[in-house]
Amino acid sequence: MIEIKDVTKVYTMGAEKVHALRGVSLMVEDGAHISIVGPSGSGKSTLMNVIGCLDTPTSGTYKLDGELVSEMGDDSLAKVRNRKIGFVFQTFNLLPRQSALENVALPLLYAGTGRKERKQRAMSALSRVDLANRANHKPSELSGGQRQRVAIARALVNNPSILLADEPTGNLDQEVGKEIVSLFEKLNKDSGVTLVLVTHDRDLAATAPRQIEIVDGRIVSDSDL
Repeated sequence: MIEIKDVTKVYTMGAEKVHALRGVSLMVEDGAHISIVGPSGSGKSTLMNVIGCLDTPTSGTYKLDGELVSEMGDDSLAKVRNRKIGFVFQTFNLLPRQSALENVALPLLYAGTGRKERKQRAMSALSRVDLANRANHKPSELSGGQRQRVAIARALVNNPSILLADEPTGNLDQEVGKEIVSLFEKLNKDSGVTLVLVTHDRDLAATAPRQIEIVDGRIVSDSDL
């Protein structure tokens, strides 16, 4: 599903050039569960942004489902992000004035889905994360773990083939973090969604069957090799 070859990413910051990725190659099969681990500034978030079609490589190639991402136009990329990829962030990124149900339904609104179907699919996604009974609660009325479940439901509502989670337990205590990890594992096994966890936490990374370590923009170890 994911085929990255010799990818570099260079950012220009004033007179300085920052090499975030330095010749990264990576293949991920459909339905895999992997972690990308590395310290702050290692390039792991840049790699996630490339995989999620949020950023484009400076050089090298990225194929998603056999399609060359660099040849996709803005509209095609937006469709890929909306339909194929679900994002889960450390900070949840929920709209405070919207209910859990309305937050989950947002990607469907952007996709032009009708109101009745939006509600049905958003409720179904909340059920998948065991949170249907909190559908009408606002984020301020939910615990940290519940807010992350809402964020996961929102990422799942379009039935994406890839779920990208960036430090998904970073704002949660250890016990709640374990629950979220178990939920990710269940979703991967039950629905076959390809799961990519990006983290600096080695314990979290070790929960994935395949762990990829990145340092200074280079992959230094891959437990699958």
